[in-house]
Amino acid sequence: MIVSTLLSPTLLSDVAILLRRGVLGPALPHRTAGQVASLLAYGAGLFGELRQAAKRAPNHLAIIDDEQQLTYDELLGLVERTSGVLKGFGLGDTDRVGVLARNHVGTLAAMAGVDAIGADLVLLNTGLTPDQLVRIAADQELTAIVFDDEFAETVSGLDLARISESDLAARVPSVGRPWFLRPTRAGRTIVLTSGTTGTPKGARRPTPPGIGPLATILDRIPFNAGERMLISAPVFHTWGYAALQLALGTRATMVLQRVFDPAAARDALETYGIHAHVAVPVMIQRMLELPADHTARHRRSLRITALSGSALPGGLASAYMNEYGDVLYNLYGSTEASWVSIATPEDLRRDPRTSGRPPRGTVVRILDDDGREVRPGEVGRIFAGNDLLFDGYTTGQTKEYIDGLMATGDLGSMRDGLVFVEGREDDMIISGGENVYPDEVQIALDRLDDIRECAVVGVPDDHFGQRLVAFIVLREGSDLTEEDAISFVKKQVARHAVPREIHIIDELPRNATGKILSRELRARLAE
Repeated sequence: MIVSTLLSPTLLSDVAILLRRGVLGPALPHRTAGQVASLLAYGAGLFGELRQAAKRAPNHLAIIDDEQQLTYDELLGLVERTSGVLKGFGLGDTDRVGVLARNHVGTLAAMAGVDAIGADLVLLNTGLTPDQLVRIAADQELTAIVFDDEFAETVSGLDLARISESDLAARVPSVGRPWFLRPTRAGRTIVLTSGTTGTPKGARRPTPPGIGPLATILDRIPFNAGERMLISAPVFHTWGYAALQLALGTRATMVLQRVFDPAAARDALETYGIHAHVAVPVMIQRMLELPADHTARHRRSLRITALSGSALPGGLASAYMNEYGDVLYNLYGSTEASWVSIATPEDLRRDPRTSGRPPRGTVVRILDDDGREVRPGEVGRIFAGNDLLFDGYTTGQTKEYIDGLMATGDLGSMRDGLVFVEGREDDMIISGGENVYPDEVQIALDRLDDIRECAVVGVPDDHFGQRLVAFIVLREGSDLTEEDAISFVKKQVARHAVPREIHIIDELPRNATGKILSRELRARLAE
């Protein structure tokens, strides 16, 4: 039985991928032994991945932020001492600890430290208001929170252990590096849903079961071991957190900037010789809006720009590759589903609107309202299944499942093996008896060079039941009018899909991960 498991085609394929990417390979025997022992003892959570990387490559540069840089052994020592500080606060494997912090060394130390003591880790959005945080702390049953100093006022209303960034840093040097014993239980990671339409829910993320998930990603996005990775996506978000896991799994040198600035991010590509940039779409849009750098210094080492977290407009994908080269990869997924499909540069050149193909081990079906598979090219509900589907919400609720596949909440189609997302199920409207998809209109508006960005929402209508309203942000110097935009759209989409109103605004409202807040746009119409 053991031999057959070790020689299973799936495992052998996983090993081959990791060998090709340099994750596995020749090393000193004691380092390989330490790497394997760490994964067996602590699993593939943040602490286990960090420990295996430190045992395999202790002197490799692990992380660089705005203030310091650490090798893998130094980072492991910091995390172990941080876990000791957390234990000093009386925290252990029966607790649930929130982390409210931006991208920096201390955030990773806190997250991995929570994992090391077996407590549940709750990733908190830095854009939360004090009232939202009080509600979430109660809903998620937090017993402690670690927070950046800048959020002291935000957390002041919480009746639980509050550990500030500076307090934690001051206590760490006085704690000895502990001899680690495996916690009695493995902690869970809880990610808050984006909350663009309501109160965020806590989604329980599973710990990766072995090397399979890492191999799956590396099979489609060619991260190599030991390279330099700029992580711009917020690490409290599913994609940013996944980037930390990927970086630790590949022993990458992580570069973190506390606050995203497009110019600083572009400079970092050159300064640190970045091979992979992990971001959300609005970030690369802001980078493209910078004054052109005709020296192309920022492109010298860049092999991968990996995006997720929100929809990638086709025009943005093409514009980015025209500037930075064919290095763009787009992962379509969600907090609940992990990944559904991944678009490679070749896929995006073939059709910039595509979300790519399902990676190995992932099944995607497009179903109608009765649960039957639709024909290729027809729009239906997207269902997906893989090894990393979430374990339900902390409320006890879950998503809809059909034959083991989970509803993503999106509408889409498949053509020639490629996934195309048409929008959220709850975004589709029925206007005058016709199904209308906001994304169709948004794609049409994106073709206008005068428009920097746009959003389309559905609102109630006394005559047609519902109607579309578009909001557009113009490029500097444009004199495009609402009437011009409507005239253009009329030539691009069916009559029933033409928005009844178009509003020119200065900026689209977004959350901290770049998703457009449709509820705020609808609220503007009610003012």
